[in-house]
Amino acid sequence: MPFPKDFTWGAATSAYQIEGAWNEDGRSPSIWDTFAHEPGKVFENHHGDVACDHYHRWREDVALMRELGLPAYRFSLSWPRILPAGTGRSNAKGLAFYDRLVDALLAAGIEPWVTLYHWDLPEALWRRGGFFNRDFVEWFGEYAALVAERLGDRVRHWITINEPQVIMDTSCREGMFAPGLKLPFAQNLLGTHHLLMAHGRAVQALRAGCRQRVKISLAQTSRERIPAGETPADIAAARADYFACPPGNLSQLAWWMDPILRGHYPADGLRLYAADLPRINAADLKLISQKIDFLASNCYTGWPVRAGANGQPERVPDGIEPGNPRGSLPWVCILPEAAYWAARFQIERYGLPFVFTENGYCNNDFVSLDGRVHDPQRIDFATRYLRAVRRAVDEGLPVTGYFYWSLLDNFEWAEGYKARFGLVHVDYRTQQRTPKDSFAWYRDVIRTGGAAI
Repeated sequence: MPFPKDFTWGAATSAYQIEGAWNEDGRSPSIWDTFAHEPGKVFENHHGDVACDHYHRWREDVALMRELGLPAYRFSLSWPRILPAGTGRSNAKGLAFYDRLVDALLAAGIEPWVTLYHWDLPEALWRRGGFFNRDFVEWFGEYAALVAERLGDRVRHWITINEPQVIMDTSCREGMFAPGLKLPFAQNLLGTHHLLMAHGRAVQALRAGCRQRVKISLAQTSRERIPAGETPADIAAARADYFACPPGNLSQLAWWMDPILRGHYPADGLRLYAADLPRINAADLKLISQKIDFLASNCYTGWPVRAGANGQPERVPDGIEPGNPRGSLPWVCILPEAAYWAARFQIERYGLPFVFTENGYCNNDFVSLDGRVHDPQRIDFATRYLRAVRRAVDEGLPVTGYFYWSLLDNFEWAEGYKARFGLVHVDYRTQQRTPKDSFAWYRDVIRTGGAAI
């Protein structure tokens, strides 16, 4: 049975992970350029200086998308390519690059879904305090307004920020991603508040500057909660745990989404974080709660939760069995039910249509002696997850799109080029692109509207 005819099939990438050309045509360094060149920060000291060389090979990559029959392509803009100082004078060559890319996508019948910020903050703005400077809100608004003026006549779908949880928690609390800091929790809460206000300012700028009706969201992520058994008690426990605010980290959903969609931070977090909270006023919350049009979620895995003896949620001990299928990175644990419950729980709480803006599998793919790249695990992974997505659709939940991560093998942040997520294999020495078996499989999924899943 196929998915609805208006269901959006896509694939996704991000600028720093594929573009390369890190210092060409007026682009300035981002925090990831700086971080990746610090010895020991990235696997085998890999960096994104060249990556997939998409900046020079974008025509070839658009041709691959056309061969795939891709209806939609989610990609991010490089803020330091567009505004080298982060604010002020724009870079004509950087804007022209995205003009050409958007025009080529539309000519190929591919709808562009543009992400404003996927972690590559201009280094110049980081030196001015980055997310922890209240001015970040206006810097991001200025950037969004410039992009809206330039691309808003052609781009209808926008993501303001990708995975803000990772920006604060992984990058600025754990220090694992750029800029690589381990800050006090109070500082992380301040940065979170600024990021949410910046999102609101960007929504305002996009709505004001785009010369057509647009749809806007921000891409969230979380480790999904899967009811250990589909009983009312376990479902309620998994739902409660999914939206709870844990002590000492900002990886959850509700702290980020409730201010946007409910107009206030969640009460349990306000109690738990009271000693570390920044000043929050009504004007801030009004800015944060600008209308968004859909829920955007990057979904990979989760863990089972059940109702404990006292009725409270508890993670099932050894709920993920030893030997449970995984990708080549430990956090890519294959639990397809995560997709169904992510969609169901978020739609129930927030009442908006839902799009999977990332879902993908990493493996150690290589070109075989026959010249092909055989990746049956990726096909199996995506089939299982898409069956879970279809369950949500069949139950009447408004799940309206799915973007596979990623179109190309690429720079996987602190893991460098170790893990491959792509439908297309990239030889990083020669930049040869080789479509994998999963490429042909996904082409058939798109062509048949998912009928064969």
